[in-house]
Amino acid sequence: MKKRPEKTRASTASTASDSQRLDTWLWAARFFKTRQLASAAIDGGKIELNGQTVGKRGKSIRPGDRLTIGKAGMRFVVDVEGLNPKRGPASEAQALYRETPESVEQRRLVAEQRRAERELNPHHKPAKQARALLRALRGKSF
Repeated sequence: MKKRPEKTRASTASTASDSQRLDTWLWAARFFKTRQLASAAIDGGKIELNGQTVGKRGKSIRPGDRLTIGKAGMRFVVDVEGLNPKRGPASEAQALYRETPESVEQRRLVAEQRRAERELNPHHKPAKQARALLRALRGKSF
């Protein structure tokens, strides 16, 4: 009986680790809670790969690619640093990408704007003490 030549793990691992599906990478990097949400973002045109809108969930990405991810009014611009087919702890997920300094600054500015808008236009009922002060300012006693 002839023995088949054994494939080494290194040769199969190198071909498997050269690229990864975009939806699984977004899920593993913890940008989305589920692969279904990542796929919906791709289908909705919220993801760009190297400046081009991605149309397919299974688009292959490689280390060195630049992704622009639109999520909840925020834009993340990240460079892919590594690949991981499994979702792991947040510390491992953060090692898969590096966010550009411009992206970090832009997200900080957007967050500050949102915070300022919330303070100016609250969507909640003022507290009892604040309502009493407002009534006093208006000159109403009821």
